[in-house]
Amino acid sequence: MKVTRESFTTTYDKYKNTVYSVIFNYVRNSEDASDVTQDVFLKLLDCDTEFTDDEHLKAWLIRVAINSSKNLLKFRNRFSDEEVPEMPYFDEHNEDSEILQALIKLPEKYRIPLHLFYYEDYSIKQIGDVLGAPEATIKIRLKRGREKLKKLLN
Repeated sequence: MKVTRESFTTTYDKYKNTVYSVIFNYVRNSEDASDVTQDVFLKLLDCDTEFTDDEHLKAWLIRVAINSSKNLLKFRNRFSDEEVPEMPYFDEHNEDSEILQALIKLPEKYRIPLHLFYYEDYSIKQIGDVLGAPEATIKIRLKRGREKLKKLLN
């Protein structure tokens, strides 16, 4: 299946929150996350890839979101003296706010697998495929990430 201009709106509505949350976990800034999300979907419009199914499309979007986030961070580190805010804005009425605030404090190598596992319902194998890491590495990162998250919440 190929994403056409006609099917783009449906695809965008279906995956915009997933893409945004993955990016936000990297850049930790809502304005940058919005900009990069827009860039990811623009890349999708220009993409000629034939997707085998929705999971393939979702994995492609997440991979592009991760790469685009890393590119932004590299650019920012190289060309900007501006500091990234430590704590993004969280909705105080959101019951997951405390968990999200703790999650965002974790190092990237734990934060991203935890997000993909718990918020995006990815399997360990799928996370490994998206991040380019062996399943054993993902299992260890999930375990250590949970331990670190537990310490932050206590």
